[in-house]
Amino acid sequence: MVEKIPLWIERILLPKLSEIIGEIKAINARIDSLEKRVDSLEKTFNERFISLRNEMLTRFDAVDKKIESLRSEVFTKFDSLEERIPMMEKLKELEIRIARLEKEKQ
Repeated sequence: MVEKIPLWIERILLPKLSEIIGEIKAINARIDSLEKRVDSLEKTFNERFISLRNEMLTRFDAVDKKIESLRSEVFTKFDSLEERIPMMEKLKELEIRIARLEKEKQ
């Protein structure tokens, strides 16, 4: 009877164990496949992220240059206006004097 128990266990358990081993191998293959896909997606994501980052930095630099150019242009125009204001005041004074002189002549 002792000899029959191991044979009986072997007949029942070995097919089940073989089936379980096969399922484990299939699961391992799926896990390996998923790991490769995740690695590929991670690489693609990183490449796109770096590309987007570089593009945004380039655009920010372009905007900074435009802002600096506009700032410089505005300051130049203000400087020009500051130079013109005294001249305009003097011109106005001259116009007033000429108007007085013309009134005095009449």
